[in-house]
Amino acid sequence: MLAGWLQRQWFQRRLTPALWLLLPLLLPLHLLFVAGAAWRRRRARPVRLAVPVVVVGNLIVGGAGKTPLTLWLAGELRARGWHPGIVSRGYGAALAAPRPVTAASSPAEVGDEPLLLARRSALPVWVGRDRAAAGAALLAAHPEVDVLLCDDGLQHYRLARDVELAVFDRRAAGNGWRLPLGPLREPLSRLSTVDAVIGNDFAAQSLAGATPAFAMSLQAGEFWRLGEPGRRCPAAALRGRKLHAVAGIGDPQRFFATLRGLGLDFIAHPFADHHAYVAADLAFADDAVLLMTEKDAVKCAGLTTGEAWVLPVEAGLSPALTDLIVEKLRGRPIA
Repeated sequence: MLAGWLQRQWFQRRLTPALWLLLPLLLPLHLLFVAGAAWRRRRARPVRLAVPVVVVGNLIVGGAGKTPLTLWLAGELRARGWHPGIVSRGYGAALAAPRPVTAASSPAEVGDEPLLLARRSALPVWVGRDRAAAGAALLAAHPEVDVLLCDDGLQHYRLARDVELAVFDRRAAGNGWRLPLGPLREPLSRLSTVDAVIGNDFAAQSLAGATPAFAMSLQAGEFWRLGEPGRRCPAAALRGRKLHAVAGIGDPQRFFATLRGLGLDFIAHPFADHHAYVAADLAFADDAVLLMTEKDAVKCAGLTTGEAWVLPVEAGLSPALTDLIVEKLRGRPIA
């Protein structure tokens, strides 16, 4: 509840009156966060792996479209003859050591996004708090992998990287302040050191400065039935029915806007990013139809007995981004 209220304050274009009132409390915490982040970066001892590493991350808290971008990039690199593997933190997972993710893994054990990545990409996916250790374990198990994609991890400096991509969505940088006064993990000046800034339904040039900027759009596919992925349903078949939509992603309103763009009328139920669903969260009227994202679907299987449909999305970007990345990968010094 408090986290949701605070995020609404952060994603305004300036400090809100409420944040000004809380300034005596939040400013010391802000200064501690800034000092702690600088200290962690200075003491990091980056580990360079045997293959090049591409980090897909962001500066703001919460999701901005990293997972669809990672899936798109995996497909692009594979089409050009590379053999990608994916590493991730596994947010919310109980991890004592790096571990592989399979289509049958539990989201409680490996995290929701890594499970989605494993199911959608059919690539080797490993998770771990220490991304460098997870990457090394993946390479030991899959020697055919010749490039690693790190989903999130822009601030995980222990993992040496060859390419950095920073993703923003329509919320941009919010009020431009760092935690806990604003949503930024690092200052916007950090964008001058990344290789590209990606705007998910957002004109990234406004933040990128001299850094190359690319537009990303998310295209909705056809709904598939929760528990029966082979069963499909066009949006037109859902119009006029009693619909409830749930979204536990970084910006739930983005999902709801997509549904409205498909001509659907529904009752919206936003949840916090990475929300751990229970059956009561999905207990709507018996004759209602439930709609959700793919990220939510990996956690909702078995929690509802009613009709539920999942909306997949595909990222669309210019091939020029792949060109830029491949050029940098090929120019990487030999480890």
